[in-house]
Amino acid sequence: GAHINPAITLVAGVYDRMPIPRVVVYWIAQLAGAITAALILYAMFAEAILELERQRGLLRGGPGSELSAMVFGEYFPNPAVFGTDEKAWRIVSLRGAFIAEMVGTAFLAFMVGALTSERNMARPPAGATAVMIGLTVAAIISVIAPLTQAGLNPARDLGPRLVAFMFGWGEIAIPGPRNGWLLVYVVAPCVGALIGGGIQRLLARMAPQSNESSS
Repeated sequence: GAHINPAITLVAGVYDRMPIPRVVVYWIAQLAGAITAALILYAMFAEAILELERQRGLLRGGPGSELSAMVFGEYFPNPAVFGTDEKAWRIVSLRGAFIAEMVGTAFLAFMVGALTSERNMARPPAGATAVMIGLTVAAIISVIAPLTQAGLNPARDLGPRLVAFMFGWGEIAIPGPRNGWLLVYVVAPCVGALIGGGIQRLLARMAPQSNESSS
């Protein structure tokens, strides 16, 4: 099924009656995959990250070190675009970040459902579905990334964030400088996915079916 995203798996559990034990197994695999990927990336780029910190005068785990921690977990607003001081924080509030992640993931869940639904008579061939989902993610990122780095996936944030915590970013990783990572990058994508996935399934039930699909 290639869910990859715990929020998409949650949609399957709530709306498609995916068994709860299977949902939990998917979540464990998704988080383990994210942690493994982050460990590999740290092994590959540890020296480069250290050099970035030297050049920017960053003390890992201290104020402003979101600029290097953002390689792993996300922050709002995007530190690379707006910086890390309180003036930058006024650009995107906790409420604004929550809405951005919720809306972005709602669009993603809606498109995943539409592109894979057997009720959608206009869905692309199987080989093109992954490409279309990838283009959807790219379009969402182009809008949301300046605000929140476009997490859209609880495992994609939590797994690398745990790795950052282990390798010295400490409170900058968890709970983060604004204490909103759990709400913005875990809760908001799950809420958004349930909204988007729910709307897609409601529209799918209302849509007429072909004779072949209803037979």
